Amino acid sequence: MTILNRTVRDDLKNDLAAMITSSPNGYGGVDGDERWAAEIRRLADLRNATILAHNYQLPAIQDVADHVGDSLALSRIAAEAPEETIVFCGVHFMAETAKILSPDKTVLIPDQRAGCSLADSITPEDLRAWKDDHPGAVVVSYVNTTAAVKALTDICCTSSNAVDVVASIGADREVLFCPDQFLGAHVRRVTGRRNLHVWAGECHVHAGINGDELTDQAREHPDAELFVHPECGCATSALYLAGEGAFPAERVKILSTGGMLDAARATHARQVLVATEIGMLYQLRNAAPGVDFRAVNDRASCKYMKMTTPAALLRCLLEGADEVHVDAQTSRLARQSVQRMIAIGQPGGGE
Repeated sequence: MTILNRTVRDDLKNDLAAMITSSPNGYGGVDGDERWAAEIRRLADLRNATILAHNYQLPAIQDVADHVGDSLALSRIAAEAPEETIVFCGVHFMAETAKILSPDKTVLIPDQRAGCSLADSITPEDLRAWKDDHPGAVVVSYVNTTAAVKALTDICCTSSNAVDVVASIGADREVLFCPDQFLGAHVRRVTGRRNLHVWAGECHVHAGINGDELTDQAREHPDAELFVHPECGCATSALYLAGEGAFPAERVKILSTGGMLDAARATHARQVLVATEIGMLYQLRNAAPGVDFRAVNDRASCKYMKMTTPAALLRCLLEGADEVHVDAQTSRLARQSVQRMIAIGQPGGGE
């Protein structure tokens, strides 16, 4: 009976593997159905793996994962997980962060081509040159950066604790904040700090959610709350609407993805307009099924996040692909910048 069951499982594995197709846009050919989910769980058990999925992942990926959240919270879960292998369903810098915090574990990403326009908006060479122009400045980098950039960073931050991290630095010290210009502008606005220099990087998805769209949606839905990610190009417009009295200030919330989930569970609003990548809507609707969550821009979908398809995850577990490596020196320095952030106060996650 055992041999028969193993044969049946191998036939199923081979059938699914044969369906996988590859293109520059990712892996396809496999539906995220119950048969697929059962095989994913079986393969994860065989590999002694835990599956982590970012809030922006496809619903099928979120449903099959052991943990769903933002990148830093997931990386910290990875560091504490008893499993030997971490499968990080997200983009490449996230898997790198998990490897930095779990150097002795095997970290896999379902498709190593899943990059990030924000992380790519500053290179180590860029940061070295910027630091040379501002000797003695403290470098604060968003966790949405590569391991090499983190290694040149003094303190990392998340969107939920960026203000606290900058406030912890002596007022007389120059601060170089990278790479997100909208998050940096938010920090400068809240802290009032004039010696805060902001790198002109952006997430192409969040930057594309503009103020005009948000203003139009707010006027069409005057009783709604606004959940706005600080990476968004419309964050300033949201605060302007509140400041001018065009929209009640108490209903405008600038929030990380983790903060959005907390706010969703606590809200008494019947409708919420959400300005972030649309994958977040699945988590919000699960958290508060009685609330009507609507995207400010329903085209705000990250093609890199969506490269983690059912086929990509199946391939990853079948083949042990794609493994993420960070050299020991880079990992050590990058880990220090993350640990300094945590020492300032528990960030909780919240990119």
